[in-house]
Amino acid sequence: MPVGSQDLVGQRIKAIRRQRGMSQAQLAHPELSDSYVSLIESGKRTPTPAVLELLAAKLQCSLTYLLNGVTAEEMEELELRLRYAKLALENGEVEEARTRFAELRADPKLAGLARLRLDTEYGYALALEACGDVAEAIEIHERLLESTEEELTEERRVAISLALCRCYRDLGDLSAAVRIGERTLGRPDEVAWNDGLVELGATLLMAYIERGDLLRARQFSGELLTAADRLGTPRAIVAACWNAAILAEQTRRGDEALALAERALAIHSENGDPRNLARVRGAYAGLLLRVRPEQAETARDLLLRVKRELTESSASRNDRALCDVELARAELALGNNEKAAEYAKAALEALTESARGMRAEARLMLGHAYMGLGREEDAAAELAAAAEWLDKAPVSRSNTRSWVVAAAALERLDDVEASTTAYQRALAGAGL
Repeated sequence: MPVGSQDLVGQRIKAIRRQRGMSQAQLAHPELSDSYVSLIESGKRTPTPAVLELLAAKLQCSLTYLLNGVTAEEMEELELRLRYAKLALENGEVEEARTRFAELRADPKLAGLARLRLDTEYGYALALEACGDVAEAIEIHERLLESTEEELTEERRVAISLALCRCYRDLGDLSAAVRIGERTLGRPDEVAWNDGLVELGATLLMAYIERGDLLRARQFSGELLTAADRLGTPRAIVAACWNAAILAEQTRRGDEALALAERALAIHSENGDPRNLARVRGAYAGLLLRVRPEQAETARDLLLRVKRELTESSASRNDRALCDVELARAELALGNNEKAAEYAKAALEALTESARGMRAEARLMLGHAYMGLGREEDAAAELAAAAEWLDKAPVSRSNTRSWVVAAAALERLDDVEASTTAYQRALAGAGL
């Protein structure tokens, strides 16, 4: 029984006893002493499970109610609502998930239900993150990590740390992301690796990459791959291989990046759910397009398959929009500017306001498509809009690369001032 919950149990026993018109002595007799019942009601003694069952029978109420303050039927209803909220989040219906979790966490019946309350707070934080309210999600995750409730298992602590590391990374506070990840993992040579810790390590690896700590990232990536191979679980191998592929691409090891990504995709093809498999396949197609631009047609065909799969699965709006951005990039590489513009516009219509970096990318693709079509004024407007979104996005290596792309495009439009500003932002993002 969590610390402090014996007070609530005692209060419930006292309230029901009075409703039944019973004295402490009547409730106690003959198995217990009235002084012992008094101590229980005042929260000074914690009743054993056997005593709780005895008192529930005498009070003619359920043991569930004495322990949690809700009836068995109310408990079932709360758990059902929690399952629906989780399902909405898993299906990419992030706004609905946030609403469901918010309604549940406002229910006073959760007060005595430590596990359900923790699950609800955690789910609400994940929904906030998915909706773009990252700062509020961080506040909740930080508070959850400080919890002393016994429901905060080691597995849950790692999951919260992973989410917190990811939130700080996405917010652009890479130092905080690294601090959380390193604090949770401790010394890599002493870690008892499991799937959750490898996924946390993969998130920490991305923070190293984004802040430009590539030497540390390369060393840590090797440690993660070794740990994942020793575990031999699909979840660990996919996480380690995929982020190692991103690092390999960042450090101009394209063939190695593709090999790692292909391994992750092959394993996920055998073990992953349709939605996540489509997302991994789409990310692989984007990687192929960047590493081997001469295979743009192959990447485009793969992305068209991903687009169909995402439509048929429970993918979120941002998942579908990211596929459209990559399709726009592929069509640009193939010289199909009209088609590229269509995909970029579709992405902009689907993207949520919180997806600042992706909005910037979509605007960049649309700007390049307009340049290819000879619509220079429209191109300049889209590039300016891309710059506005880049200003709102966190400083990172990916953000810096986008500034370079924007600067080069503005230079082609002979907008010297805007191009110079974009190059300066790229240099600042690179720490120069």
